[in-house]
Amino acid sequence: MSRVLLATAVVVALIAADLHFNQLERGRAVLDTLLTPVFWIADVPSRISDWGSSQLQSRDALLEDNERLRRENLVLLGRSSQMASLQAENVRLRALLNSSAMLRDDVLVAELIGVSPDPARHQLVLNKGARDGVFTGQPLIDAGGLLGQVVEVAAGSARALLITDATHSIPVQVNRNGVRAIAEGTGALGSLEVHHVSATTDIREGDLLETSGLGGRFPVGYPVARVSTVERDPGEAFARIVAIPTAALDRSRHVLLVFTGGKPAGDGDSEG
Repeated sequence: MSRVLLATAVVVALIAADLHFNQLERGRAVLDTLLTPVFWIADVPSRISDWGSSQLQSRDALLEDNERLRRENLVLLGRSSQMASLQAENVRLRALLNSSAMLRDDVLVAELIGVSPDPARHQLVLNKGARDGVFTGQPLIDAGGLLGQVVEVAAGSARALLITDATHSIPVQVNRNGVRAIAEGTGALGSLEVHHVSATTDIREGDLLETSGLGGRFPVGYPVARVSTVERDPGEAFARIVAIPTAALDRSRHVLLVFTGGKPAGDGDSEG
């Protein structure tokens, strides 16, 4: 009991001395310095717990942000591809409208809604028909030149035959010198053949073939094809001539139906 009282008296004396005389400041500073590592070690578990919690939260947040950014990127890519498609379509429409401004005839813009499933038949289905004034034999063009002609007409749609179809032929003339010929479809989408042209006829690679207007079906002066090959065999009377269509036969989405003089041509003057 006496030891407890003695210890208590010593503590009270030390406290009183520190309060009134500030004698223990140096000792307290030394003691704080010695105990600092103990305090730091004691705080380590708490620090580790806080660090682990923050790391887990950061990882979850990063995963969530990555998923959100992935979704947003997918949406933006979809919109970007759609914008590219719309931009390309606008370019084609502007070219088509520019070509229509140079025509002397009335025109009607039509949209492609189908193609023939038979690879041997080069035919298109358009979203314009008899109620829009479309008629059999009506010329069909795009910004590059002649595409073909209408062969069937319904109330709200029409079927057109391309110039490359094996059953189609068209009177043409060489733009450079006016030489007349007949360009026929080969069944291949990218080529026409010009038959029965004498080997001595002045026709060259690069010549532009355009509609001659003969037969009354196609107006004169529409680009048809450009000569790509001229072969003259000394043993043959006729030259072999291949031409590439100027129109985008496999890419045109919108086309122009031409009204020559504003009146349908008769059914009896078909050249296809």
